[in-house]
Amino acid sequence: MAEITNSPFLMYSDGNGNIYEDRSLFVSGRSGWDAMPIPLDHWIKLPDGGQLYELPGRRGIGIDVITGEMRLCEKGWAVAAFIPPAFTGLFIAAYETLPDAPVLPLFCYTAAGWYKDELYVPAVHIEQDIRQDAVGYKEENIESGAGNLLKTYPHNRLVQHLMNNCCMTYTCPAARNLALGRWECPIPVSPACNANCIGCISFQPQEEEISSTQDRLTFKPTAEEIVEYTVPHLKTAPFPIVSFGQGCEGEPLLMWETIRKSILEIRKHTNRGSINLNTNGSMPKAVRALCEAGLNSIRVSTNSACEEVYNAYYKPNNYRFADIIESLKTVTEFGGWTSINYFVFPGMTDRVVEYESLRRLINETGLKMIQWRNFNIDPDWYLEKINMPETGEFMGVKQMMELIKEEFPNLKYGYFNPSMERIKGDFERDFAH
Repeated sequence: MAEITNSPFLMYSDGNGNIYEDRSLFVSGRSGWDAMPIPLDHWIKLPDGGQLYELPGRRGIGIDVITGEMRLCEKGWAVAAFIPPAFTGLFIAAYETLPDAPVLPLFCYTAAGWYKDELYVPAVHIEQDIRQDAVGYKEENIESGAGNLLKTYPHNRLVQHLMNNCCMTYTCPAARNLALGRWECPIPVSPACNANCIGCISFQPQEEEISSTQDRLTFKPTAEEIVEYTVPHLKTAPFPIVSFGQGCEGEPLLMWETIRKSILEIRKHTNRGSINLNTNGSMPKAVRALCEAGLNSIRVSTNSACEEVYNAYYKPNNYRFADIIESLKTVTEFGGWTSINYFVFPGMTDRVVEYESLRRLINETGLKMIQWRNFNIDPDWYLEKINMPETGEFMGVKQMMELIKEEFPNLKYGYFNPSMERIKGDFERDFAH
């Protein structure tokens, strides 16, 4: 927690790559549609790996240092921060959007300010695991590791995809860790999806104003391709995990037969490490089959614990919100680890109705962990797309986290899928070290 005695100053961009502070305005934060002061105990220094964004066509909303009234900064465009994995933002950048403003790309837009010659953001360090810390990636080692994998598996389409596209083109942290032979190994498996998520990062309709941030997998990997590179990873990597379901694909459960075959074959070669599934949880019968084959953990992604908000964003095909609940319950039944990948949108995630729905979900499923993930989406665009002109009563993200933890003290908080060693041992220990 930062020890600051006054609010940071608002920042603005001149449109030419230069960012300045406006010493006549303190930063305000946004929750839902509304701008408001940010509590002093919410501010921390911008973590390593964070960066600033100019928000074109938007004027920052600040608090006048003399009058205390809110007003626009007319000196330039609004500024927001990208905060790296392991940190969860507590307020969005506050701004007024002009009529001709473009839709923002699929990134998070956390409030940011300038205080005593340093950058600050309202955020909480939710995860001690260092697996995606920027300081841990040395480019020469990544390039060498990727090259070695490409040489070792010259005919494996999945390795080619992960190294050439994910690792070297999009700098995907999971693919980079695979190149470095450590921790969580990604397994994209499905080119198709049974949801039409508004903020999908790998597929956007041509008529949309935004573009996907990366290319989607274009083929169906075989179990043989999967087993070929995952078994060596499980045998040799420190604190190893292999994870089906990645941002560069559709829904992995649509390929559940291939996943099942892969799990069975992997476990013929090694019992080391954890086999995880990142999914929308839409096919509980398939999840049961995977648990029977040896699946250890599941992470179900959701923007909300409220069915109507979930449906408005995911636009599910041939499944219901009740199916994701059933999938979580199924893994719990088998003694597996259950997480939700919870997209945090201040003013929506911390609504009172959302809080009550989340409590019910935890109770009903026996949930083990919440991964409090920053929601990568244009805030205005999102709220308009899900038809949310008013967000209702909210409690603050930090307070909601504290209340949930108080009621469910055994529920773990974090940002990443934990290794088997961490699940069975001291969860709070930073195993990535």
